[in-house]
Amino acid sequence: MTEATAAPTSASLTPHQIWTRTRGLLLALLLLVAAGIALAAVRSGDQHGRLDPRSADPYGSRAVAELLKDRGVSVQVVTTLDEAAAQVGPETTLLVTSPDLLTPHQQRGLRAATAESAGRTVLLAAGPTSVGTLVPGVRAEPAGPVATRAARCSLPAARNAGDAETGGFRYASNGLDTLACFPSDGLPTLLLVKQGAGDTVLLGAPDLLHNDRLGNQGNASLALQLLGSRPHLVWYLPSLTDTSAATGNGDDGARDNRSFADLIPRGWLWGTLQLALAAVLAAIWRARRLGPLVTEQLPVTIRASESTEGRARLYRRANARDRAADSLRSATRVRMAPLVGVPPREAHSPATLIPAVSARLTTTDIDLPTVLFGPAPSDDAALVHLADQLDTLEREVRTS
Repeated sequence: MTEATAAPTSASLTPHQIWTRTRGLLLALLLLVAAGIALAAVRSGDQHGRLDPRSADPYGSRAVAELLKDRGVSVQVVTTLDEAAAQVGPETTLLVTSPDLLTPHQQRGLRAATAESAGRTVLLAAGPTSVGTLVPGVRAEPAGPVATRAARCSLPAARNAGDAETGGFRYASNGLDTLACFPSDGLPTLLLVKQGAGDTVLLGAPDLLHNDRLGNQGNASLALQLLGSRPHLVWYLPSLTDTSAATGNGDDGARDNRSFADLIPRGWLWGTLQLALAAVLAAIWRARRLGPLVTEQLPVTIRASESTEGRARLYRRANARDRAADSLRSATRVRMAPLVGVPPREAHSPATLIPAVSARLTTTDIDLPTVLFGPAPSDDAALVHLADQLDTLEREVRTS
């Protein structure tokens, strides 16, 4: 093999070859991005303004806010803890839409502001990460999906509403003055905790406040009575722009024990899981095997040079430099063995072949063990260099 014959089959890839190899992966990536954008667009339309009293979307709460205004209740939207704490009082109901999004420092600040306010605090879907701080003595656990449940309690608002759609979390209390309503497996999904002249209402799921659910069962009646017991309603939507969330450890030195995953919205976690699954499937697809090779008779006779070049291209496409090197070395050993008086069965034995070949050489510049039995080349250039060395070695043996 010489440089002149190696030039047409250069190891460098042409732009067409690069495009042929990568177009499938690029198409799959394009489809994945398009599907993600489409899904985000669809879901963003449905989730926009979740529990926002200014939003008319299905998951918004504009309908209940307008009904409260018709009953003479003022509705004020706040997005920071300082604004919410400044508005609490005996004539105010404070609605916290996402207590679990509050940091421990914010939860302690909210608890301090509402403990002696003599007003009402309504916590929507307060889970284990927040309920212990906001309402000491109460614990939360999952209650299953939202479903229609009977009141089964003496709370006038619940009795007047009748059946309502509740769920999400259920609550248990120790030594507190409470009213437990809408039970799920023995524990209430609505718990009213009396605190002096005021009270705190724990509602396991916020669904009954959504625009698309407000007209179901007794949802509207229950929402209006819980949120309209005072003339002023402060609607607290926790926001990432609230500077109190970035405050240090607080006065008592407690630390925020939430992990990074707790701060990521659920949709992003599902998206990451889908991308990981797609990556695994792509890896399996790329790593697939078509089974063992089957030897068959060629239907036509082709030129040896074409067969050699075709096999070389297959090796290059598969990056099989090890197999290509083994094939070149094996063929060279088989051709040189009879030239140096070595039986064919001993052609692949280093102990037999190397001394016989060495005796026929006039120079010792060639490292026979490495050339004839060495490791696989590290790159395509090393493979080409190995082919040149084998060609040179065989030529010297033939002419010696």
